[in-house]
Amino acid sequence: MASRTIMERKEPALSIEKDPDVLGAATRMAGEDLCSIADLSSGEVRALMKLGHDVKRNPREYSHALDARQMVLMFEKASLRTRLAFEAGINTMGGNAIFVDQTNSPLGERETIADVARNLERWVDVIVLRTYAHDTITEMAANSRVPVVNALSDVEHPCQALADFMTLEEHFGSAVGLNFTYVGDGNNVCHSLMLTGAQLGANVTVATPRAYSPKAEIVAAAREIAGRNHGELRLMQDARAAVEGADAVYTDVCVSMGFEHESTKRAPIFRPYQVNETLMSKASPTAVFMHCLPARRGEEVTDAVIDSPQSIVFDQAENRLHVQKALLLLLLGGFVNVEKFQ
Repeated sequence: MASRTIMERKEPALSIEKDPDVLGAATRMAGEDLCSIADLSSGEVRALMKLGHDVKRNPREYSHALDARQMVLMFEKASLRTRLAFEAGINTMGGNAIFVDQTNSPLGERETIADVARNLERWVDVIVLRTYAHDTITEMAANSRVPVVNALSDVEHPCQALADFMTLEEHFGSAVGLNFTYVGDGNNVCHSLMLTGAQLGANVTVATPRAYSPKAEIVAAAREIAGRNHGELRLMQDARAAVEGADAVYTDVCVSMGFEHESTKRAPIFRPYQVNETLMSKASPTAVFMHCLPARRGEEVTDAVIDSPQSIVFDQAENRLHVQKALLLLLLGGFVNVEKFQ
């Protein structure tokens, strides 16, 4: 497959207020949940990308789009980028964020998740959850009349993947036909990246140790979506073969939160999957390196790679803010209330 070159950033040919993807998503997504990337259509993923770019270019035009809207974040796991990007995002659009630390009291332990949902929907406009069990998110969504957003579960991390592909669009102009390689654990981030890449027509290659492959049902869903969008999904165990000619090389920690007890067991298994200068040399000369952070330097990635000019990890982190603002705008109907669109 031919590699891509980094492109100059260009303004979209069609203004955001007339873009059919964004207008369609504004109608369909208002009041809906985001538990999985698979909940979105390809048009809705494209809309999130386009709106994210516009929010980033023109933040002041959205400064009152969510006036008086209330968002609660209930997190069972620690967070830096996800929490602050959501809080800063709604605050800069006129709304308010309420953080509830659930690290010592998992949701469903003190009272049922259904009861929690029925309380929250009376007070807030959107519920953002960061949990261990994906079922916690889907149960909250099933019992709430306001949108529920997956801010990370053991199955997916949709907000991360959306920001990652927004970043790729900035660097390459489009994700269509992009050769994207993920190396490491077939975890929640990997799942959302496969699905997002499939929605946008990228060619996604995933290299994992055999016992740490992504979930078969998500692979099947991603392949079906990729087929509709003229993309491809390949799974393999050979990291070097996977990276050959890649436009983007992505990795994550080999021990996700909740699996710390497996650190000693996993270390030798994942050693061949470390992204170092030798592995990156197999990729395209214009390839970028990506990581969702936090990184365990010296384990899944070396300092020489993550600190190199190829690394765009902090662009990814920045774009968490913009894509999460776009998501809130669409779920809360804020896009149609922005002054520029009246």
